Amino acid sequence: MTSFRKIRERAAKRKGGEAMLEKLLGPKPDNATVAAMTDDRILSVMAERIFSAGFVWSVIEAKWPGFEEAFLGFEPKVLLFQPEGFWHALTSDTRIVRNGQKILSVRENAAFVERIAGEHGSFGKFLAQWPADDQVGLTTYLGKQGSRLGGATGQYFLRWVGWDTFIFSRDMVLALRDAGLDIAETPTSKKDQQKVQNQLNAWAKETGLPRAHISRILAMSIGENNSPEKLQAYMGD
Repeated sequence: MTSFRKIRERAAKRKGGEAMLEKLLGPKPDNATVAAMTDDRILSVMAERIFSAGFVWSVIEAKWPGFEEAFLGFEPKVLLFQPEGFWHALTSDTRIVRNGQKILSVRENAAFVERIAGEHGSFGKFLAQWPADDQVGLTTYLGKQGSRLGGATGQYFLRWVGWDTFIFSRDMVLALRDAGLDIAETPTSKKDQQKVQNQLNAWAKETGLPRAHISRILAMSIGENNSPEKLQAYMGD
């Protein structure tokens, strides 16, 4: 494997120096702080990531105040009390993007959040207690137990709530393959994803960096060299 030091040096050179690279990494995530998130904010982020999937993110962001109104502040208990007519009416509500399957995912995830909160005190506490070195296990759980939370959507949900998350972006995977990790171009298998997890765990231990920063450094070290301005506007990977 190529050393992470060399990967970071390449990323810094591409972005105009170490100081700019450090700025682009963003705040250091702290999984413990996720415990303070209320269940309505958890469900809101879930819904925002689901509605953003396959859509222009800026459009969803601009319409989000309308989503908050239409979905009653994303309070799980309140939403689960609503009759069928409420959900049917949302399919013609101009305040939101009227995708029937995604609308129903909010109801299904309200039940998911409520169930986990009942078992752990809150959904945020559940996330905060999950081992930081087992993101693959957590995203697998979200994909199986939640609605439309598989794949990249689950990863972005975790990133958006502040959990220390790496993203299987094209450039991040390309950088790992270039460094010598034997994984597929699209590492969807459990075996390949565990290889990525193990490598990022090793680099996190070696460098003391959060996995989210390691993921971003990898993505910035190869592929299209987006400007710092563009990256600051889009802080996924």
